[in-house]
Amino acid sequence: MAESVWVAGSTSAIPAEHVPVRHSALVRITHWLTTVAFLALLITGGEIVVSHPRFYWGETGNVMMTPLFSLPIPASRATVPTGFGYVMPDQNGWSRYLHFEAAWLLVITALLYGIYGFLSGHFRRSLLPRREDLSVSSFASVIGGHLRRRSDEAEASSYNVLQRITYLAVIFLLFPLVIWTGLAMSPAVASAFPHLVSVLGGQQSARTIHFFVSLLLFGFLIVHIAMISITGFGPRMRAMITGRGAAKERV
Repeated sequence: MAESVWVAGSTSAIPAEHVPVRHSALVRITHWLTTVAFLALLITGGEIVVSHPRFYWGETGNVMMTPLFSLPIPASRATVPTGFGYVMPDQNGWSRYLHFEAAWLLVITALLYGIYGFLSGHFRRSLLPRREDLSVSSFASVIGGHLRRRSDEAEASSYNVLQRITYLAVIFLLFPLVIWTGLAMSPAVASAFPHLVSVLGGQQSARTIHFFVSLLLFGFLIVHIAMISITGFGPRMRAMITGRGAAKERV
């Protein structure tokens, strides 16, 4: 017997096979693995920053040097001058360990998603903007729809041009850059592949870039959650969990 889903306002059920598949199983799995890894990286990265909330440019940086900039927060180490009269609890040990583990989960998941995206045509089909969408009128229509908190049926079943460009930037620019700068801070990587570090300006430059890219990714996460909430949190969460898009009522 075919599985059925009920449509609100309808007196009949629609067979599940007639409900469009919005996200493949691999896309859903890698999406949630990335979510777990990224949240772990944000929390542990914040703890690591608290241990030394000063940023430098170049190869070296320490408390005897003038920083490029400092965060106005207390540190978890008494040796780091912050201007505050107290120190935060030191959580640097476990946070560095978990940060390392979560980073490798993110790298492996990203590789799996990237290989699938190219081989299956997912990037070309779902993320590459169409030529006709790269126009002022198309951008204006999408932005206007968001401002009115309205999304049409086409947008409910596929990504609009702003989403496509944003996701491409996150997948092919921000995530590779945050992984690259993260690896560049590792002494082992710096020793084995010094050019990966020198092209960034040094290990401290890599740390500074890593911090700003992480802020951009955090900003993307906040906007992503906000837009999902505005345009329909339930249906979009259901699609990313079950893979099924919105069912159309059959007349």
